[in-house]
Amino acid sequence: MADLANTSVNAWRRENGRVGVRNHVLILPVDDISNAACEAVANNVKGTMAIPHAYGRLQFGEDLELHFRTIIGTGANPNVAAVVVIGIEPEWTKVIVDGIAKTGKPVEGFSIEQKGDFETIRQASWKAKEFVHWATELQKEPVPLTDLWVSTKCGESDTTTGLSSCPTVGNMYDKLLPHGLYGCFGETSEITGAEHICAKRAATPEAGEKFMKLFQAYQDEVIEPFKTTDLSDSQPTKGNILGGLSTIEEKAMGNLEKIGRTSTYIDAIGPAETPEKGPGLYFMDSSSAAAECVTLMAAGGFVIHTFPTGQGNVIGNPIVPVIKISGNPRTLRTMSEHIDVDVTGVLTREMTIDEAGDALIDMIIRTANGRHTAAEALGHREFSMTKLYRSA
Repeated sequence: MADLANTSVNAWRRENGRVGVRNHVLILPVDDISNAACEAVANNVKGTMAIPHAYGRLQFGEDLELHFRTIIGTGANPNVAAVVVIGIEPEWTKVIVDGIAKTGKPVEGFSIEQKGDFETIRQASWKAKEFVHWATELQKEPVPLTDLWVSTKCGESDTTTGLSSCPTVGNMYDKLLPHGLYGCFGETSEITGAEHICAKRAATPEAGEKFMKLFQAYQDEVIEPFKTTDLSDSQPTKGNILGGLSTIEEKAMGNLEKIGRTSTYIDAIGPAETPEKGPGLYFMDSSSAAAECVTLMAAGGFVIHTFPTGQGNVIGNPIVPVIKISGNPRTLRTMSEHIDVDVTGVLTREMTIDEAGDALIDMIIRTANGRHTAAEALGHREFSMTKLYRSA
């Protein structure tokens, strides 16, 4: 592989210094009842994208904080050039606008109350058109490859995942993290049974303790209150079992292959939180559901997502390109349109893990330079908010 420390990609350097590999103009709803207005604006102004979602009304406490953090983080992501925010009420709309504005990017908020949909859509459409003209004149520039923030989450795992596609991601991290890359892994429930191993992969005792605290909170809040049910109803999933995984412990061991052989994580953070301790690998407390996890990591600021899959998963994201990696020959035969990096050669001994890692790095470079991932080409824009408890 080329000198990674001196490898560059062509990307957008944002106002806060972060690097984006896409240049979206978002029409972002604060709440579920503002979805229709946002979609109307996106229909009026080509080159914009609405991201409808299901929540944002009568949430409170930690649940409301996570909602705000996810919506603000989505708009603040470096893959986003500018944002139009629409909400039913002015107060919460302003919270989102002010949060995104801290990045320095253009953002404008509109509230529907006392105006109605028609007038809100009219005003927001004019602003969206202005933002599109502005964003489309922004120029890419050469930036270091390791200025990128690259997250990972696996899905529809099977026996091939732990043997090929997950170690491929781990090899990528082992090569890029020492040069300044930001990385992120998570899926709290899918580390069950290997949490003691994950704790030992922390760079410091403090990071390991933070991870264990987050993991134990998951056990206390999600598993313990429902002792009459069985985690095996969900973990491993039916697809995992079909692919040969018999226990969550087997799945967890394969999952941890994504963090490589030599890499250690420097901090453990909450869902949709932005890393604050500088370059390195982070654990994010996150759902194992594909759309929720990728949404949270995108809200945390990660601009490219690597997604190892065995049985085949079609997940995408509205703002972050999702790179699919698979080493399952059947998946490459039956679902090849969804796979970006073919590492089936690992299982046939025609490719080493080191070569597979290089192939993934090459795909990250190509994606950063503008290649659409399979999920982007096929129109997959899955966006799923994580909700902690019932609304008031």
